[in-house]
Amino acid sequence: MATNFSSIPVIDISPLLAKADDPKMAEDPGVLEVVRQLDKACTEAGFFYVKGHGVPETLLKEVRDVTRGFFELPYEEKTKIQMTPAAGYRGYQRIGQNVTKGAPDIHEAIDCYREVTKGMYGDLGKTMEGSNQWPQYPQPFKVLMEEYIRLCTDLARKIMRGIALGLGGSPDEFEGQRAGDPFWVMRLIGYPGVSSVNGTHVLKNDIGCGAHTDYGLLTLLNQDDDINALQVRNLSGEWISAPPVPGSFVCNIGDMLKIYSNGLYESTLHRVINDNSKYRVSVAYFYETNFDTAVEPLDTHKTRANGNRKFERPVYGEHLIGKVVTNFVLE
Repeated sequence: MATNFSSIPVIDISPLLAKADDPKMAEDPGVLEVVRQLDKACTEAGFFYVKGHGVPETLLKEVRDVTRGFFELPYEEKTKIQMTPAAGYRGYQRIGQNVTKGAPDIHEAIDCYREVTKGMYGDLGKTMEGSNQWPQYPQPFKVLMEEYIRLCTDLARKIMRGIALGLGGSPDEFEGQRAGDPFWVMRLIGYPGVSSVNGTHVLKNDIGCGAHTDYGLLTLLNQDDDINALQVRNLSGEWISAPPVPGSFVCNIGDMLKIYSNGLYESTLHRVINDNSKYRVSVAYFYETNFDTAVEPLDTHKTRANGNRKFERPVYGEHLIGKVVTNFVLE
């Protein structure tokens, strides 16, 4: 039975990463301790921080800095890569164009997806066909982000090997037909701060991003070190803070992992409220299943013990497209 949580655990995953591709990783005591902590975090909170992840802290900062540099450009420059359906919903959206449950979110963003070539997923993938729209400025935006995506993809794959063990399966449960050819999504997001009028703070923006769950398997969030804005809802319905832990990723599980775990792991509601005077940048990388995979609970002793299979078999790509086409107000 899940217990309520008041804070989000920090997990050093370096022992897992050191053995992630070792056929005998499940016999390693250091790996098993990380697996225990991951399982506990996914069961009780759906959120956790990871340190010891191997992505240089300098790169985490550079990715945020380059993102901030783009958002500081004139509006006319930013709209050169404006999001359109023709681009597969990739590109820039201004403040208020992203909508959560009918309400505009007070943030601007660039949305990127794994590139989908014509016919790659047949009729299922038509909506997402297109290439990412990378800005020319600031340099070296495209090169930096593609390297960052490569590292995040590898890191997420290895964390998922630990999560597979936590669910009572083999390390490669989330490879092959499930996520051996993973789709990915990345959102580069800027949240305006509060403004000052007559020396007092005026909260123009209430919700930077409304309460939502993520769609896929695992999210890696790289957020500014000095602004506390992310909130997570615990089992009592209370919103608790997920303050920055410098050098770490904030991780949370998504809707597809909730299904794979047969409901043992919850895709937890979270939101962003930036009541700081500073502009906040976060870079969210989402590791997903294969685009055309029909998702159903794993067959392990743990998921079977959680009762009869509780979910339909959604196709991940259909789930994603259903969200994407309703998430934006585009001109």
